[in-house]
Amino acid sequence: MSKAKCNPNFQNNNATITSDTTSTSLSFNKSKLSWGRLKSQFEQCHSPKLGHKWMQYQGINHWEGLLDPLDDNLRWEILRYGQFVEAAYHSFDFDPSSPTYATCRFPKTSLLSRCGLNNSGYKITKNLRATCGIRLPKWINKMYELPRNQSSWIGYVAVCQDKEEIARLGRRDVVIALRGTSTCLEWLENLRATLTKLPNHMSKDNNVDDNNSGGDNNSARAMVENGFLSLYVSKTATNPSLQDMIREEIARIIQSYGDEPLSLTITGHSLGAALAILGAYDITATLKNAPMVTVVSFGGPRVGNDVFRNQLEQSGTRILRIVNSDDVITRVPGFVVKNDDVARIGDVHVARLQSWFHKRVEDMQLVYADVGQELRLSSKESPYLKKGDVATCHDLKTYLRLVNGFVSSSCPYMNEVTEYQSEALL
Repeated sequence: MSKAKCNPNFQNNNATITSDTTSTSLSFNKSKLSWGRLKSQFEQCHSPKLGHKWMQYQGINHWEGLLDPLDDNLRWEILRYGQFVEAAYHSFDFDPSSPTYATCRFPKTSLLSRCGLNNSGYKITKNLRATCGIRLPKWINKMYELPRNQSSWIGYVAVCQDKEEIARLGRRDVVIALRGTSTCLEWLENLRATLTKLPNHMSKDNNVDDNNSGGDNNSARAMVENGFLSLYVSKTATNPSLQDMIREEIARIIQSYGDEPLSLTITGHSLGAALAILGAYDITATLKNAPMVTVVSFGGPRVGNDVFRNQLEQSGTRILRIVNSDDVITRVPGFVVKNDDVARIGDVHVARLQSWFHKRVEDMQLVYADVGQELRLSSKESPYLKKGDVATCHDLKTYLRLVNGFVSSSCPYMNEVTEYQSEALL
């Protein structure tokens, strides 16, 4: 790989490429970033060998020294996991008029090959569904003719089975890939933005002080967004919860492969990123002998409060959040209020105002905390993207393009993107 050249004023001619998963359009350099050409290069490129360093790339040291500038091997791994999420989008039936709406369009035996990942070395072992806890009145469904799918296909579990890929990775890797919001009921769940306590069957607070005489001890409890939790734990008479499916499958995989180096990588975009974090918390809290758990999150919203974040960190879960500064979804729901910021303010009146504001949003269960390590990107700084609307800035393909071209915070984007072999993954 030749050395990247940074040119913040780089200009190019653009062509429009439409995403398969959304109706928004992305604009990229026509000569350097032809989507079809890059897709066809996937099988021709040689991915880096991680070997005994695999735990570093899974975040054992919080990706220290790998994010700024962005290490090329890590770039490859981020893009590789992003393709698993892209496959989840591509496999979902988005057509409400279709008899198979909200299901997977492909059998699990051929899903990866139909999405261009036939040489990934992974085999899908489990399809995953998420069930909405919201029950709309029948008259609303009739009036607006809304699809009534309570449970929808949301992703899959895949296990690396190829010996050469296992050798390259340095371990057997298990991937859970989760798509973002796609149905009306999922959008309604997203709007339930207040925090709620984790249920006892997945909470780590059982071993923490839970008998304070002070009455309301919410500030000492791990809390997460209402709608995300509902999608994770809700079930019907015919559909188990996403939580149950993940627990059962990961427990089975640990039983089968627990005597060899094993990693669990949960990756998702948007809603899928939020559910990935909940899944990671749940697995480390409830499954014995859980392998190293890493979350690779694309454009994820906030999930829980600071107690939830602290417990995630204590569990050893590693979370890498890829964030587009121009994506509003990464700044919701709720507010992030830091007490130390108030303490540093010299103006007493301003400090009191911030303290009052903190108390109000806390009472409304809207004080969130960001989790994990952050790789911050920006659509506006990229020479390959035109200024996009809200949907474009949030699109998964935008994230993959930004990761592919990012160099460092001091020299954000290179003008010779195709020099990176990881480009072929797109």
